[in-house]
Amino acid sequence: MSWTNAFGRGCRVLLHAIVRGLALTRISPNVLTFIGLLINIGAAVLFGYASIDNQRQMFLYAGLVIIGAGIFDMVDGRVARATNQVTQFGGFFDSVVDRYSDVALFFGLLVYYARANRFFYVVLVGVVMVSSVMVSYTRARAESLIGNCKVGFMERPERIVLVIIGALFNHMAPVLWVIAVLSNITVIHRIMYTYQRTKAVDSQARAGTAA
Repeated sequence: MSWTNAFGRGCRVLLHAIVRGLALTRISPNVLTFIGLLINIGAAVLFGYASIDNQRQMFLYAGLVIIGAGIFDMVDGRVARATNQVTQFGGFFDSVVDRYSDVALFFGLLVYYARANRFFYVVLVGVVMVSSVMVSYTRARAESLIGNCKVGFMERPERIVLVIIGALFNHMAPVLWVIAVLSNITVIHRIMYTYQRTKAVDSQARAGTAA
């Protein structure tokens, strides 16, 4: 067994142990989801309070806090299934809170760049905020029409991993560029995919009407 397999197995064992422990408390999965949001807001505050003098340290702390929030993001659904608390509202609530968590993190970065008088990066973070929301919106809107639209690369897990990398290794600027470009490519991809799928459905509908 390679060390990567051993590490992956160890992480799964730890995750299952956390899920079992939380399941025994009968805590609501929605509460876990909300706790994850609060932790992400804490990371956003760390981003926002960073300065030129302590930026590396504060970003490192923020990255570690985001990892902690990710644990709640991973276990809420698993706890719901383990305790038979899966509901439609739970899925809806999780999606809404995820959007708030995303925006909170980027808002924290926006505050940091604004305080540092780096106007260009304020604009870049704004683009990232909009594009990250649009990635989720285009999927939700498309799936209301065609049932499934999972095309594109830059989903929320990829964005969060990139933000963590940027924070831990103090390379947030290139990370923001990657997210901005790939998120907009994902949005365009989903628009084109939905256009092709709806075009085919519309053609079939017109053919049926003509017949």
